[in-house]
Amino acid sequence: MRFSLLRVACLLAFACFVSVTWIKPPPSDDTSMAPGLQIFFKRLLVAEELGGRVSKDLSSILEQLVNMSKVANSTHLSRNSTANGNNTISTAVSQSEVMSGQQPLLQPNIYLYMPHLKQHPGSLMPNVVLGQGRRGVSMVLGIPTVKREKESYLSSTLGSLLSSLTSSQCQDLLIIVFVAETDSDYVNSVAQTIKTNFPKEVKSGLLEVVSPSQYYYPDFKNLEETLGDSMDRVRWRSKQNLDFSFLMLYAQDKGTFYVQLEDDIVAKEDYYSKMKSFAIQEASKKWLYLEFSQLGFIGKMFQTRDLPMIAEFFLMFHRDKPIDWLLDHILWVKVCNPEKSPKDCDEQKALLKQQYKPSLFQHMGLHSSLPGKLQPLKDKKFGKQTYSNPPAELSSSLKYYKQHNLDRVYNGEDFLWALTPVQGDYILFSFPQPIHISGYLFCSGNAENTGDKFYNTTVEVLPSNMSAKDKRVIGSSSKYKESDKGFFIIGAFQNGVAEGKIEEVLQPVSALRLVVHSESDVWAVLSKVHIKV
Repeated sequence: MRFSLLRVACLLAFACFVSVTWIKPPPSDDTSMAPGLQIFFKRLLVAEELGGRVSKDLSSILEQLVNMSKVANSTHLSRNSTANGNNTISTAVSQSEVMSGQQPLLQPNIYLYMPHLKQHPGSLMPNVVLGQGRRGVSMVLGIPTVKREKESYLSSTLGSLLSSLTSSQCQDLLIIVFVAETDSDYVNSVAQTIKTNFPKEVKSGLLEVVSPSQYYYPDFKNLEETLGDSMDRVRWRSKQNLDFSFLMLYAQDKGTFYVQLEDDIVAKEDYYSKMKSFAIQEASKKWLYLEFSQLGFIGKMFQTRDLPMIAEFFLMFHRDKPIDWLLDHILWVKVCNPEKSPKDCDEQKALLKQQYKPSLFQHMGLHSSLPGKLQPLKDKKFGKQTYSNPPAELSSSLKYYKQHNLDRVYNGEDFLWALTPVQGDYILFSFPQPIHISGYLFCSGNAENTGDKFYNTTVEVLPSNMSAKDKRVIGSSSKYKESDKGFFIIGAFQNGVAEGKIEEVLQPVSALRLVVHSESDVWAVLSKVHIKV
């Protein structure tokens, strides 16, 4: 029917054109023309004018018919695509989705690998629990987290990632926490914990919390056992593959680089600037990912433009192998020649993954997200802390557990683990000569002992050679409160962390101390001491 209308319109236009172009003008000397011919010619002129109008009308009708045909063809193809099972997700987004700021995960062929999604149109719509829609940053960090049988390491991980960032780095970074659960109560509880512990980061848009729809995951009961793994492990690793894929697809349009992390790691100080500098340094090379940790899938940096391809590969084989094996297979597919030796294959793969040393992330969790599995993995190339504290005489009233003493944490070799603190307990750092201290950072608790923190504990400083007049002025200020023995309170632990600067009026400093003001119910871990000079 559509083609018939087009043919009719074309024939009418052609007939009109012929009918008005065969007429030739009369001789310029019209005095020789008979009166009858003059009347006839005038009628032809009128007919020619009418023919021109009809031609324009037909052209307009023809253009409308062509447009209608295009729309009809598009609709027809779309319907046939659905009817024939052509499983490609459309990149068009409805007006309501654009207005709401939420868009589905756009991934070609996702329905081929997860056909159950076709039954639920909203299954690819991410549930953004917390977030300001930040985009255009240099780096995006992706952290999947799940409900664990034992303890959660998420807050410690976030604290480690956020503690050393500068204000400019905070503006150029996005951290996405993907709660890979469909239990809305649990998702909201995680979001509330993050909002309580990191309010500034959530408000600024630095931290986002997202979760999948309740229809995203397939029925894992129909999987086949492979690689000699138990069915529980097959389900666990298959879901993990889908979690990483979801997170990558969500992050693909938010920044230049994407870094895959886990929820039970600790980061080195200044990790952000080191990763960004290394990525810029390697920009001239053709790499698929950069490695900032040797363990599994931790600390792998990708360019966001590559994420759709990588995620599709994971989706394609999510039932078959663990995520780090699949990543290695992508390299094999890209550069390995089956006709050449395994050594040549390894050399070619090495060109697509550049390694940064020493590692910037360390795995800290002992209990895996797979129920019943212990995972004491450690990155041997993580090394020690990269900063050094000034020389000091150390003393404390706390009783240490085994070798976890104050000297070792001060030197960055270990953490301090003390028996239950009581009111009046202290840790004292005395400097041989008064020094200028720009700032301080004390972190308590760690990934294995998230609850063993310092509570109701203050940070106090002893100024050197301060006059009695200066002491009265500072003591009367609402900013500082005088303690005892000449010390002034300049800060306190909040959510296990004490961080701040020391103003010039208190410089130089003879000593710094931590003072416990109430009895604790738990032991205390001091995992980081950084006195900045």
